[in-house]
Amino acid sequence: MKTTKKVMEFAIVTMFMASTFGVLGQTQTETEKTRQRLATTPPQDKSIKDSQKPAPAPTTGDRLGLSETSPADVPQDTVGNRQEQVSEEAAVNSYYNNFFTTYRLGPEDIISVQVFGQDRYSRAGIIIPPSGRISLSLIPGGIFVNGKTVEQVAELIKKQYDEYIIDPQVTVSLDKASSYRYSVMGDVGQPGIKLMSHRMTLTEALAEAGGVLQTGNKSKVVVLRRQASGVLLPIAVNVSEIYKGRAPDSTYLVPGDQIIVPGNKLKTLQKIMSFSPILSFARIFTGVPF
Repeated sequence: MKTTKKVMEFAIVTMFMASTFGVLGQTQTETEKTRQRLATTPPQDKSIKDSQKPAPAPTTGDRLGLSETSPADVPQDTVGNRQEQVSEEAAVNSYYNNFFTTYRLGPEDIISVQVFGQDRYSRAGIIIPPSGRISLSLIPGGIFVNGKTVEQVAELIKKQYDEYIIDPQVTVSLDKASSYRYSVMGDVGQPGIKLMSHRMTLTEALAEAGGVLQTGNKSKVVVLRRQASGVLLPIAVNVSEIYKGRAPDSTYLVPGDQIIVPGNKLKTLQKIMSFSPILSFARIFTGVPF
């Protein structure tokens, strides 16, 4: 009986231990599976999610200058205006630079001669005389400059100073342009001979002359331009269309141009009215009807 009882107790203990270890083994197996699943699945916290988002595409602005860009929130009208300003500045620089680089020197122009590192050979504020010959140190008889550009004059001076200075660096600058002139005649506010200190269009010249009067015919303005043969070539310009924006302001003056603004119907009527007192006087004393 005692043996039987011990066997039964051993069997009960064995079953309990088997069930216990079975549960533990199953639990351990599930735990290992969970660990493996977590190891193969990336964490899903916010920082990882944000880092996994695709980077926004870079935005590029319209080119406004050498290094200026336009943010995406800038209106297209503003961008267009800035681009237009840049193009206008370039056009203006070209507008004036072309005039001075091709300018031919003449009487009353003022120039300066600069010899690098040689102050005693340099001279500023030289007024070109009517003879067109300027005097400089160590140059007998001076230099004839009429009809030459500043670059040509600098090259002539450099050749003369090459005998006294090793590799002379000569620069000639135009301080004041006074030899280019044009004239405006007819029905303008201030007719006469004008100074052309920069490259000018016809409308600018008319503005310098006080503008076209009410008696002037803006549609029949004529520019007389002297040809190489000496003949004056008439160039008809409808300034009225330019003022209305229907035609480009592309007629540029050259030295010696003569602008003529003829009268219109109002001026003709004023002339007729100015003769009326004389006609009335003649009718009274002659008895001749007019």
